[in-house]
Amino acid sequence: MRALLQRVSYARVRVANEVVAEIGPGLLVLLGVAQGDGEAEARILAEKIVHLRIFEDEAGKMNRSLLECGGEMLVVSQFTLYADARKGRRPSFTEAAPPAQAEPLIRSFEDFVRSSGLRVGSGIFGAHMAVELANDGPVTIWLDSADLPRR
Repeated sequence: MRALLQRVSYARVRVANEVVAEIGPGLLVLLGVAQGDGEAEARILAEKIVHLRIFEDEAGKMNRSLLECGGEMLVVSQFTLYADARKGRRPSFTEAAPPAQAEPLIRSFEDFVRSSGLRVGSGIFGAHMAVELANDGPVTIWLDSADLPRR
């Protein structure tokens, strides 16, 4: 699984011009699922993100996690994180998991985050979405579950 994290002061997602999810301060997580990913990748990535110290403490240092600062998370599925544009001019998405595999893993990821006590908003899987955000910092971080240590 891959995640593009953006620390935000707010984020919202619209489908057909209707707001389907909205958060205040926290993280917007664009989340992609690869062929072969499973529950282990969802759990590892969720744990990493929930505890990642990218929010400022009283001294202005990035020293607090989403959990510690009481932020919220908005998760938006994003198969295009697995775009392969090395050849030609049209990206290939063959590394991305098919919807039947990806959607349940996106939900598992959200459930792992919720189990830590955080509020989680969601886009609508497979829908054409408009995402609006105010990147705070800006802070944007790329994570890939394949690069994270296994327990």
